[in-house]
Amino acid sequence: MKLVTAQEMRALERRADADGNSYAEMMERAGTLTAQAIMERWNVRAQRVLVLVGPGNNGGDGLVCARVLHDAGASVRLYVWQRAADENDPNWQLCVERDISFVRAADDKDFSQLREKLEHADFIIDALLGTGVTRPIEGTLQELLATVRSQNKGANGNHAPLISPNTPLSPDSVPRAQIVAVDLPTGLNPDTGALDPAALEANLTVTFAFPKIGQYTFPGANAVGELVIADIGIRDDVQNAPSLQLATADEMRALLPARARDANKGTFGKTMLACGSLNFTGAPVLAARAAGRVGAGLVTLAVPQTIHPIVASKIDEATFVPLPDHAGEWRPRAVNELLAVLWDAPYEALLVGCGLGRAPSTADFVNRLLENFPTLEKPPALVLDADALNHLAAVPEWWTHFQFVEPPVLTPHPGEMARLLGIHTKQVQANRIGIARDAAKDWNAIVVLKGAFTIVAAPDGNATVIPFANAALATAGTGDVLAGTIAGLLAQMRAGTIQASGQDRAESATQQAYTAAVVGAFVHALAGEIAAQELGSAGIVAGDLIPRLPLALQGLLNNE
Repeated sequence: MKLVTAQEMRALERRADADGNSYAEMMERAGTLTAQAIMERWNVRAQRVLVLVGPGNNGGDGLVCARVLHDAGASVRLYVWQRAADENDPNWQLCVERDISFVRAADDKDFSQLREKLEHADFIIDALLGTGVTRPIEGTLQELLATVRSQNKGANGNHAPLISPNTPLSPDSVPRAQIVAVDLPTGLNPDTGALDPAALEANLTVTFAFPKIGQYTFPGANAVGELVIADIGIRDDVQNAPSLQLATADEMRALLPARARDANKGTFGKTMLACGSLNFTGAPVLAARAAGRVGAGLVTLAVPQTIHPIVASKIDEATFVPLPDHAGEWRPRAVNELLAVLWDAPYEALLVGCGLGRAPSTADFVNRLLENFPTLEKPPALVLDADALNHLAAVPEWWTHFQFVEPPVLTPHPGEMARLLGIHTKQVQANRIGIARDAAKDWNAIVVLKGAFTIVAAPDGNATVIPFANAALATAGTGDVLAGTIAGLLAQMRAGTIQASGQDRAESATQQAYTAAVVGAFVHALAGEIAAQELGSAGIVAGDLIPRLPLALQGLLNNE
């Protein structure tokens, strides 16, 4: 599903109107679908609804929503910030015909009538600005929003949780009203995720046609609540242009590697992992287990021989290539032995990095491996994670130093991304999508920028946002699980594809790497969601994700 800017959304609306899907029809659908989303979650009959009405289409959507909720038995009132009582506005007239009462902000200078209505409201519908925010909120609107925020907090200072109004509540602990945003919460920048200090935080947001970038960018994402994407009949007819996508379960289901009944382990690819060191014996195990749990046919761990007994005692399914080391740290001459194994028994994917450590000899190992990697007759797809990235960052303009046969997959967290770019982590977090896209293009790599709403970017400018932000994944080792997940899926995709030659092969390999990264990030995040539902968001450890990877895959296949 496409993620759009406000400008792109306006262009799509104009094209839809020109093609016969009029603004009036889109508004009717938008308001109706907002009301339906509310009614699917709560019983609105006899509930008190206050609709905050602004100018333009967002206010019109709110009027349609008000009418539909009124017809469903809700007690609806309008509070009008800016909108003329226009006889040519059919949605206004339909509300008048239903005798839905209203108050204008211009006639309520001290907001006493607003406070009185808020005192008795069960729902507040925010139909003030939507995507129309273009500058800091001030004046009457700022005071209006401040009144809503101060009036709609419980004794604990929290906003309302997403609950049914029929659930018994303590009036001292929770607010009176659920806030529902029409398209976007007022004060949320749709393009950047910036959140105006005056903004309302919604429990539910119903956005139209396509999600907006700001809804998946912090801090604005915190104000969205549950997000529903409503189809108002607008199609995405932009062709052959780099796009920003939101990963969806339907798309991921279609991209999963096939599992033929007559398969053998070679059918599902072989994954080699060069990971681990004396201080990090768990990382290679987590990554190897993840690769196996997402379906790789064979997983081999290349580890320093000193830690081989430790790692081997933790995993039964992997095979091993113990390599020469020095007290558990990597030595450059291990490259020759690793490359010899890859020559004799080609692997579909090679993961380097999880738990490598930062010893100087390890840096030499990584540099020598990447320098000699193109000499392989059939080089595997390359995934670089963790300390492999940290060693890259120490090489000036590393992307010009190493010549990759195919774009590698890089999986940095924000701190590693900052080191690779030579900037501050705050700069990365302030522009995650732009940073990931630019880096993928400059490095000719697939970049997986980890974090809340992970971003996967390709060299051609395409990028996908993974629609999960889960605190359960904020724990050591989950990045190792992600790297192994991507490597395991990439090996399967490689094994199941007849390789082309020349440019076609390069394009195919790049697409496979991008697909594996997107699907891997989605499945990994979904496993985190399953773990959080079963165990809670606190106290989950990386190993909890491993048995839930097959459950995530099965859930996708079963459309659950």
